[in-house]
Amino acid sequence: MSQNIRLSLYINYFVFAILLNSVGIVILKSQQVYGVDEIQASTLELFKDLPIAIVSFLIASFLPRIGYKYAMLIALALVTVGCFVMYLGNSFTSARVLFAIVGISFALIKVSVYSSIGMITQNAKEHNSLMSSIEGVFMFGIALAYFLFPAFNNTSNPDSWLNVYPLLALLCILSFLLLWKVNFSKSKIAEGANLKDDFMQMWRLMSKILVMVFVLSAFLFVMIEQGIMTWLPTFNNRVLKLPENVSIMMASILAVSLGVGRILAGFATKKFSWLQVLSFCLIIAMAMVIFVLPETLHIQVIEINSILDIPLIGYAFPLVGLFIAPIYPLLNSVVLSALPQNLHSPMTGLIVIFSALGGTLGSRIIGWLFKTVGANQAFYYTLIPMAILFICLFILDRLTKKASAQP
Repeated sequence: MSQNIRLSLYINYFVFAILLNSVGIVILKSQQVYGVDEIQASTLELFKDLPIAIVSFLIASFLPRIGYKYAMLIALALVTVGCFVMYLGNSFTSARVLFAIVGISFALIKVSVYSSIGMITQNAKEHNSLMSSIEGVFMFGIALAYFLFPAFNNTSNPDSWLNVYPLLALLCILSFLLLWKVNFSKSKIAEGANLKDDFMQMWRLMSKILVMVFVLSAFLFVMIEQGIMTWLPTFNNRVLKLPENVSIMMASILAVSLGVGRILAGFATKKFSWLQVLSFCLIIAMAMVIFVLPETLHIQVIEINSILDIPLIGYAFPLVGLFIAPIYPLLNSVVLSALPQNLHSPMTGLIVIFSALGGTLGSRIIGWLFKTVGANQAFYYTLIPMAILFICLFILDRLTKKASAQP
């Protein structure tokens, strides 16, 4: 039975990966088709992430009462409607509505998926492995988006890219039907006395120093990841002078490298501690920003019609995903596996809230930097949150060891 539940979690996360992280593509298209500037376009990230934060806060603590299965079914139904809103509306306002719906739905999906992992795993290592593999599948869903949208995009027809949305709606319907057939066992999660107690449970978690350092770390990571991922298609188009479709497809390298990195992290943590793995990864990621990024800015522009025409150095910077990839799932697993099962849902709510806020802020800052300091300089500023995150890792390690030593 747990295998069927795992398959359902994989498929739902995969579908939402395509929709959720198409925001970078839609930002690029919004600037070109709807005539908005960089700062206006970056509000799509806000419309996506603010509902994630708000809904996560409202539902995380009492979601076990609704049931994880029904929460995910509601999410899939909502986002199916959102796809048709975008297809029929064909405007920047429609894009905002779509991502608001996607944000609301993803809050339901993510809290349900993260909480379900604790129900079907037996120990911290198993939790770590499943968390990393699910997040890896999520990244491969993102990679598919970077090929799916260009497949429908015809530069001679500015509306052609919208034809992807009926297909995405169909994927949501198929995922809905698959999930409907899965029989989730009744949750063993303890319920609070009332809604007020549930909210207090979430806020009590926030009073723990360990949790505070963790949510700051999650916030910083998502700021880095979403800032790069959202604006990489625009960077490829503006700075590397790649054609629109090639710019989008090139961004898939980042998503694939994130997926591979998260899967490899599951193996690496069997031999090394999570702190060793993440410290190494962050040092290499910072080195790539310092030494590799400048080299990509000097690519000699030639006739480029496909990703195969791009010089090898053009592929190098997106490979930073290999090294930032393990950070998020490992941090989540370290904290969730250290908490009792009845705290997984409120803790997941905090993870989603601060991840959403980090994603919004990261995208907004990079969008502002693209406009003010230029597209060729914006990504250098990711070194600041990387350095702070590096320090947070060691603080978090000390706090987790202290917590585990307590009776």
